Amino acid sequence: MPTTRTDIILAEVASDVAALEAGLTHKDASIRAIALGALDRLGKLEPRRLSDAFLDQNRDVRCRAVELAIARPSVPLAPLLADSDDLVVETAAWALGEREEGNSETIAALVETASSHEVSICREAAIAALGAIGSEAGLPAILRGLDDRAPVRRRAVLAL
Repeated sequence: MPTTRTDIILAEVASDVAALEAGLTHKDASIRAIALGALDRLGKLEPRRLSDAFLDQNRDVRCRAVELAIARPSVPLAPLLADSDDLVVETAAWALGEREEGNSETIAALVETASSHEVSICREAAIAALGAIGSEAGLPAILRGLDDRAPVRRRAVLAL
């Protein structure tokens, strides 16, 4: 098992997928996150590895997994809008907007986040995602954002 960041880098250079996959269970969260990225760059990151990383105890690993899932539309991100950590929620909303497509479950989750999340940066990110997706179902939440804090209002104006 790789024990340092250098070990992960060397495993990536050697295309040692087994060592990189072993790095996904390392006690150090930064090594787990680096191993995810290395597997992605090698084209060996399986969707189930992302799903496992979404459950990681460390928010940085969950955020890294969300970033890597943007290019994989088959990997659902909407459930992460209910994550206990606000940074993960914000990252998930941003990622959904980057995909610029959304099914009814995704739109509903973004509307819920945009309308009722306690943290304004999460509401702002959800409104931005709704604007990027462009679904009419998100319009009421975007319009409610016009009555929110200044950054959320600005994002709502852009989303319109």
